[in-house]
Amino acid sequence: MKGISLHSIVPVRAEAREGAEQNTQMLFGELCQITNHQSPITNWTHVRLENDGQEGWVDTKMICPMKTEEYEAYKDALKTAAMVAFPVAYAVSENNGQTIPLTAGTKITNYQSPITNEASTARFEVLGVGFRIDPGMVITKTLDLNEQNLLQTVRFFLNTPYLWGGKNALGMDCSGFTQVILSLFGRQLFRNASEQATQGTPVVSLSEAQAGDLAFFSKSPITNDQSPIPITHVGIVIDPTRIVHCSGRVKVEKLDETGIFNIEKGDYSHHLVQIRRIAR
Repeated sequence: MKGISLHSIVPVRAEAREGAEQNTQMLFGELCQITNHQSPITNWTHVRLENDGQEGWVDTKMICPMKTEEYEAYKDALKTAAMVAFPVAYAVSENNGQTIPLTAGTKITNYQSPITNEASTARFEVLGVGFRIDPGMVITKTLDLNEQNLLQTVRFFLNTPYLWGGKNALGMDCSGFTQVILSLFGRQLFRNASEQATQGTPVVSLSEAQAGDLAFFSKSPITNDQSPIPITHVGIVIDPTRIVHCSGRVKVEKLDETGIFNIEKGDYSHHLVQIRRIAR
């Protein structure tokens, strides 16, 4: 079976219960495969997300089932979808006039720009339902990845609080932040930091890093014992001396070959393991 989220945010949990750990979130319009896992609690459904392969349990009423042909048609429409580029935009249903908040990274299909410059709203459609939205909140093509565009984008997300499994402007974890921000630049990332560390190509040294490269970190200083180094954190390089990342909150901090230096504590909070460049 197939499904789609028609809510702003849908928590995806590690177990079939409200109090379980949140693995990730589904944004409005995200697709999922409904797996064969069965829950003893009938109001929970196990899903695999189409976008990044993450799995977990969702409240059944939060997912709208789809026929295979609907699913494939919508999946195809996502290839040319516009995208919400600011922390929160509001869409108004043409069916019932209700308003739904959409967070950055949400893809909207069948987008129609205003016909005239005087028009204040654009239109998009999901499964035959039309919505109105402020065109100033939407990008119709991915942004060029450079320092200026990166800084202009992330400034709207500064001080977003850390939330395990979150990937919206009211709460993000480190890899949710990188996944959402780089999606605006046409880079599709896996969900978790350790998975993102397998993508793209390595950057040999920090001095060669460019805006938009991903930097990966461990909690402990790097040793020479050749043992595998667990990746526990990720951020986005602004330049070889600065990084934007979500740790406690989204913030810009000093970066060097050792790692991220926390000025408030006067010490390194994360230790640099590697840098990778993600292709469009």
